[in-house]
Amino acid sequence: MSGFNTLAVHAGQHKDPHTGAVIPPIYQTSTFIQDGINVLRAGHEYSRGSNPTRNGFESQLAALEGGAAGFSFASGIAAEDALLRAVLEPGDHIVLGADGYGGTNRLISKLHGKWGISSSAVDITNLDAVRAALRPNTALLWVETPSNPLLGIADLAGWAAIAAEHGALLVVDNTFATPYLQRPLDFGAHAVVHSTTKYIGGHSDVLGGAVIVADHLHRGQALAEAVGYQQFAGGAVSGPQDSYLAARGLKTLGLRMERHCATASTLAEWLDDRPEVARVYYPGLESHPGHELAKRQQRGFGGILSLQLSDEAAARAFAESMEYFQLSVSLGGVESLVCYPREMTHASLIGTPLEIPANLVRLSVGIEEPEDLIADLERGLAAAAKASEADSIQHRSLATA
Repeated sequence: MSGFNTLAVHAGQHKDPHTGAVIPPIYQTSTFIQDGINVLRAGHEYSRGSNPTRNGFESQLAALEGGAAGFSFASGIAAEDALLRAVLEPGDHIVLGADGYGGTNRLISKLHGKWGISSSAVDITNLDAVRAALRPNTALLWVETPSNPLLGIADLAGWAAIAAEHGALLVVDNTFATPYLQRPLDFGAHAVVHSTTKYIGGHSDVLGGAVIVADHLHRGQALAEAVGYQQFAGGAVSGPQDSYLAARGLKTLGLRMERHCATASTLAEWLDDRPEVARVYYPGLESHPGHELAKRQQRGFGGILSLQLSDEAAARAFAESMEYFQLSVSLGGVESLVCYPREMTHASLIGTPLEIPANLVRLSVGIEEPEDLIADLERGLAAAAKASEADSIQHRSLATA
C-alpha cells in the first residue's frame, strides 16, 4: 500500500472481525477489563494510555507522514506542548521561525519561558540567519512551512542539515501543507506536528493535534518513547470520538487538497490582478520568492493565501463583509474562511517585532465553486474600497481641523 489515498483509507483502519463492519467501531470507553492483575487484553488498560480508536488514527497518520510512530492529542497546542516537554530540559534554547502560528510563539515564550527555555526568532527563508542564531545550548529548531500567515517557504533540507551539524532536533509544523503535499521527515526532520483540527479533520467539527516522529534517538532515548511517555504521563490525549472524526477526515484528505489547491490558485491569480490589492502571498504565484522551492518540495501549493489591502480600514471591511468567506480564526475546512490575523490568531504578537501588518487578511479557501468565491471576493473588495475612502476623508478632515 504505497499510494497516498490507499494508505489514507486503509492504514490503521482494521475492519471489525466480529461483525464485518467496514468502519472500525468507536471504542467509547474509559477503561478495559483485565483477564488477571495486569493481564491486559490486546494491551489496553485505560484510555489515557491507549484506545483502539485513537491508536488506529495514530497509525494512519504515521503511515501518511512516513514516520515511525504517531501520537494524537486533544489540540494542536497540546501536541506541541507534549513534544517540547518530551525533548527539552531547563536551559535549552530554540531557534524558532519568525513567521508562524502565534499560539506556538506564545506557548514557547510565555509558558515554557518560565521554565528556563529561551528562543530566538529567525527569517525562515534565510539559512545564514538560522546558523547565526544557533547557541551552544540550542537543542531544537522549529519551523512552519508554508508559514502562517505570510506563506513563506523554508528550505527543509537546508534546515535539516543545520540541525544535524549542530546535533539539534528539527521539528516542522506541517499543518498548512499536510502530508499530502509535503513530508518533512523525508527531508531530514525529526518530528512533525499538526493541528488536526485543520485540514486533517477537514470539516470544522473536531479539535485535535498530533506529533509524528522519525526513528531517532534523542539524549539516549528513542524519540517515540519520549513522546509516548509524555502523552501518557501528561494525559492531553484525544478522546475516541475526536479520534474517529479525525481519522474519517484523513481518508479524504488527498481529494480535498486537490480541490483546495486548484481553487486557491485560481483566486490568487485573480486577486493578483486587482488594483485594490497591494500584494498577494501565495507560493503558487511565480512572483512569490519561494515559488521554485515550493515546486521542488511540495506536491501542490496549498489552500491558504494572504493578501494586503491599501490600509487597515480596507482590511477590516474586507474581512467583515463577505458571505461565503466567513470570519473565523480557523482554517482547512471544506468551507471558506477569512481571518484578520493581527487581532485574531496572532494577537499575542502585537507590540513585538513579529506583529502582523494591520492591512493583512488571510483566506482559507474551501471547496465551494470558484465562481461563487470570486463573486464573494468582489463584495469584499467593494466594501474595502468604500472603507478606505471613508477613512481617508476622515483623516483629511482631522488634518485640516
